[in-house]
Amino acid sequence: MRTFDFSPLYRSTVGFDRMASLLDAAASDTGNGYPPYNIERTGDASYRITMAVAGFGEDEISIEAQQNKLTITGKKDAVDEDQVKYLHRGIATRSFQREFELADYVEVKAAALENGLLHVDLAREIPEAMKPRTIAINQSPSGQPSIEGRVDSEAA
Repeated sequence: MRTFDFSPLYRSTVGFDRMASLLDAAASDTGNGYPPYNIERTGDASYRITMAVAGFGEDEISIEAQQNKLTITGKKDAVDEDQVKYLHRGIATRSFQREFELADYVEVKAAALENGLLHVDLAREIPEAMKPRTIAINQSPSGQPSIEGRVDSEAA
């Protein structure tokens, strides 16, 4: 497996600390893959995370969105081994915690548990102030650009 050194990014960039940290985390991620999940694009600015959580109920799963991180945690109550005698145990019911890094302005819109699948719907909603806008250029009759404004007589 290749290893990447991202230290040149830290030396030559300013304000990209979060991006470099994400790259470091992605390069060193050795997750166990449980529970399995899909990430789908459902529209231009909408996404869905689908996670296989067979055996977990709604009261055993928690979803927490905090700034740019989504954390999904499943806690299964311990089964008394004296009460149950398994001949074969193939269904994983161990506790888990899965974290997803979210881009700026991505918010959790809904979550639903159906048929052993947890669906978390996400949408990117950029604030109106951050969207591109067109600025009109006005010319005064003399050909000089005009700056509109007023002078407050009390301040002058």
